[in-house]
Amino acid sequence: MSKKRRIVVTSALPYANGDIHLGHLVEYIQTDFWVRFQKLRGNDCVYICADDTHGTPIMIRARKEGITPEELIARSHALHLKDFTDFQIAFDNYYSTNSPENKALSERIYRAVEQQGFVTKKTTPQLYCEHCRMFLPDRFVKGTCPKCGATGQYGDSCDKCGATYGAEELGQPVCTTCGGTPVVRDSEHLYFELEPQHDYLEKWIPAHTTSDVSNKLLEWFKEPLRGWCISRDAPYFGFEIPGYKDKFFYVWVDAPIGYMASLANWQAKQGGGKAGEVDVSMWNDPDVELYHFIGKDIIRFHCLFWPGMLHAAGFKGPNKVFVHGFLTVNGEKMSKSKGTFVNARTYLDNLPPEALRYYYAAKLGGTTDDMDLNLADFVQRVNSDLVGKITNIASRSAQMLQKKLDGRLASLAGHDEELALLAQLRAAGETIASLYEDRRFNQVVAQVCKLADAANEYFDRKEPWKTVKTDAEATRVTLTAALNAFRILAIYLQPILPVYAEKARALFGDAAWTWDSVAETVEGRTLGAYAYLASRIDAKQVEAMVAAATVKPADSGEVAHESRASKNKGKVAPSAPLKPEVAFPDLEKLDLRVGIVTSCEIVPKSSKLLKFVLDAGALGTRTIFSGIRAAYPDPAALVGKEVVFVANLAPRKMSVGVSEGMILFAGEPGACGGVLSPTTPAGGGCTVT
Repeated sequence: MSKKRRIVVTSALPYANGDIHLGHLVEYIQTDFWVRFQKLRGNDCVYICADDTHGTPIMIRARKEGITPEELIARSHALHLKDFTDFQIAFDNYYSTNSPENKALSERIYRAVEQQGFVTKKTTPQLYCEHCRMFLPDRFVKGTCPKCGATGQYGDSCDKCGATYGAEELGQPVCTTCGGTPVVRDSEHLYFELEPQHDYLEKWIPAHTTSDVSNKLLEWFKEPLRGWCISRDAPYFGFEIPGYKDKFFYVWVDAPIGYMASLANWQAKQGGGKAGEVDVSMWNDPDVELYHFIGKDIIRFHCLFWPGMLHAAGFKGPNKVFVHGFLTVNGEKMSKSKGTFVNARTYLDNLPPEALRYYYAAKLGGTTDDMDLNLADFVQRVNSDLVGKITNIASRSAQMLQKKLDGRLASLAGHDEELALLAQLRAAGETIASLYEDRRFNQVVAQVCKLADAANEYFDRKEPWKTVKTDAEATRVTLTAALNAFRILAIYLQPILPVYAEKARALFGDAAWTWDSVAETVEGRTLGAYAYLASRIDAKQVEAMVAAATVKPADSGEVAHESRASKNKGKVAPSAPLKPEVAFPDLEKLDLRVGIVTSCEIVPKSSKLLKFVLDAGALGTRTIFSGIRAAYPDPAALVGKEVVFVANLAPRKMSVGVSEGMILFAGEPGACGGVLSPTTPAGGGCTVT
């Protein structure tokens, strides 16, 4: 018997600033396949993950919603874990990077790297947004690539040519938060120097990644490796760097350390270790295998910066980094306007998780190639293969045995043809195991379907629906063989379809399956109640999902505004006399918040007013009257929209009720009658996002 392996597996940490979508699930589902396979083989395998919780986007979104970053990430954590759980993804520990373990480990690794002389200080030019009053992180600025001239590129790397650069090198930079043009300011920052580890990393990369990944990474080794900026200026949501005020670890420093922190948290839950210590003994244990599953967009961080940082700090790096491609839908990038950018919850509201798990398995080949979710093929493959080919064996056999033959299985002793069928299925076991190990899940599915064909051919040739009328015991043998064949297939599919396999296991009355359970033949016992294992997908379910995910074009008010703008293009709109000038401090008194329109209705006996009720987050609900009815003849179209409103405007008593603020709209002067008041701002084609 082979030695039991000890394995730690991670998936990249989902960012706490958004929902889980079908593209994300490519990674977590395939990692779950591999982990479940290792456990089915009897190996000790721990699957750890966490929410990535730090950075400027978290801070800005929390501020926008009027909540603390901690409240935002707690909410995201619960929603993410719910989505993962409902997709049958079983983490052993799902944690957060905003944890005491991660803070302690980030400081420990930083100090170790600093003591080794790998941290340097540099005064560097950085882009600063004077409107937002902050230095702009790489992903908060877009501009023209300094290498190839591609437009719309982020401030760290170019999607077109793959070049890396500093944000200040971008041409025509724009702040993605406010749309303003940032200026260049100097700031002192800390850098993790990679060039001293040039030789180490040049050898490490090809030994721990596939050839296509390593070939891409090694292109950067033709010249000295650039230092990596590991600090960010305040304001920033993250861990403050020891010894520095208003300097924080860049989110990509503590995010991968979050793997170690989640593992340490899991170890603490198992008991043992010294109180108050962050135990990293399992991570550094030479007998423990470490594997990362990541997307190809983050290979620099996981295959260059991360192993370099670990090595410099005296920690073991991963045994392998498994890299996968992106998800396309119907051959194209996911699109909100086409309804193919689908959140996990939108899918689950319309379709079963088993169907997507099966389809992803049928498409994933263990390479960095992109994977296409063709929705028509998805329906056809689930219906014809999972339901019509594999599940049909159990459905036909179990129900016939229960209805016609009391549900009791026969003995297969002496029935050579039946035993030969089961031997054929068992003989494929090690081939299928090697395919799982190599993450060639599409070949696992192909092998299982091929074996299912053999079982179905046997069933059809024996014609038990006929023999049950003439030879009950011969039919019992046929059904017993078919059901044992299905049982073997269900065991092979258990890592892919765990709930499906659990229902199958209950049918046979088995204890928990292991990979070796395929060697057993279930005979002479009575089947349990048959539970439907998988249902056919109706194309209308997919259509409903797409419809639910589709972001509709601008509403009628916005369209009307665009039409008017086109009509008046090149003309100067008439303007009312300018009101008295106000000083900037007067503007600073305004507290602008974002609210969601929960209801909007016409005010009776008024030709101008609409009554809004807003969900203002921590501020509760706000009722606001606005004179924009001319721009929005169908106020129901505004429900669910986000609006900016003045939250600290004194309530104003009106004949129709009390208005608790003012919603900000933009439009052409005079389009709503040109009347300006705290509750009737200029309307026109008022833009509501």
